[in-house]
Amino acid sequence: MIEAAGRAGVQVIWDIFHYGSPDHLNRGSEGMIESYASFAAEAVRLHRAMTGKAALVCPINEISFFAWAVEVGYFPPAGPKRKGWFKRHLVKAAVQGIRAMREADPECRFIWAEPLIHVAPRDRSRPEIRRAENVRLGQFEAYDMLMGRVEPQLGGSEDLIDVIGLNFYPHNQWYLHGPTIPMGHHEYRAMSEMLVEVARRYSKPIYIAETGAEGSGGPAWLHYVCDEVRAAIGEGAAIDGICLYPVTAYPGWDNSRHAEVGLFSVIHGDGSRRLRQAMAEELARQRRLFNLDSR
Repeated sequence: MIEAAGRAGVQVIWDIFHYGSPDHLNRGSEGMIESYASFAAEAVRLHRAMTGKAALVCPINEISFFAWAVEVGYFPPAGPKRKGWFKRHLVKAAVQGIRAMREADPECRFIWAEPLIHVAPRDRSRPEIRRAENVRLGQFEAYDMLMGRVEPQLGGSEDLIDVIGLNFYPHNQWYLHGPTIPMGHHEYRAMSEMLVEVARRYSKPIYIAETGAEGSGGPAWLHYVCDEVRAAIGEGAAIDGICLYPVTAYPGWDNSRHAEVGLFSVIHGDGSRRLRQAMAEELARQRRLFNLDSR
């Protein structure tokens, strides 16, 4: 993959741990942390040896979602069934992994990805509002732990994060224990407001690490996200990029449907993919609005 990226002239942010792990490892064990740190160090060492450059690394993808998925049984169980335990376990792994990667190559940089969400109360009672707000604020726990702002015993510190990554999709806003909030509803929160909140909370560079929508909604969603990013930049948020995810269509997680997203279609019988023209045109338009074509 390093060789292919070099031939194509593509700069890659390498995801070291994106949910999957070797079957022989117990993900809830100290042995997993040690194995992860060893693998992470070897990955950045190999990158330096092959390219002569330091790696850009996402140490662990979406700690918040990963921990939630394990706790509710969407992913296989790991460790004791104590709320919040696996999230702290992943933070400890990340801390140890970063130490190992820095020892292997002090110049590598750490670029993260966490969900950006909004949770609204189902009614305006004080207990319901408080519960919804507590869930909403949970989106910041992983970053706060990694930076050592809470639970410093986990080993976090501000320098573990070079860039804040935020993943945002049409389903990232919902009612507490209820359905998704549709765009345009009075409870739907503007993405720009959410970005400004994160920017003021952390004072670090930000990028949209994942965003996209299926089918005919793709171009309109890209239009919305880019408009909101420009609005947030206008409010002083340091947002440096937007990543379409995924760039190719893929089989859906839960039902293997053909999820038509990104720039390129599902694979055809001859092994080719077609360019999704409406997405390509909207992407070109947004590049012009961001003045990217002149760079």
